[in-house]
Amino acid sequence: MGINDKPYSEKRDFIRMKIGAPLSAKLASSADVIEGLCLDLSGGGLQVEAKQSLPAGTEVEVEVSSDHGHSPTLKAKAKVARTSTNDNGDYILGLEIIQILPN
Repeated sequence: MGINDKPYSEKRDFIRMKIGAPLSAKLASSADVIEGLCLDLSGGGLQVEAKQSLPAGTEVEVEVSSDHGHSPTLKAKAKVARTSTNDNGDYILGLEIIQILPN
């Protein structure tokens, strides 16, 4: 089955994995850090729930923590691709991974 034969919701380069892990994002332009929850992760990006919005194009350095005590599960440079809100008024940030960083 080719990518054009898949239902629309499955036409992605990478599979999304739901993880629900704590995340911190340090803004590249300042020392500010945003705390949030990484809702899902794929080979190309992350979906994050946060109390603060960031404009599209903002670059951040993210660390996703592990629920199992590993430190950190993922460290990467990322760029905000989109921002929306959920029913609770929290912000949902779509982050595009630019570079995986060493732990």
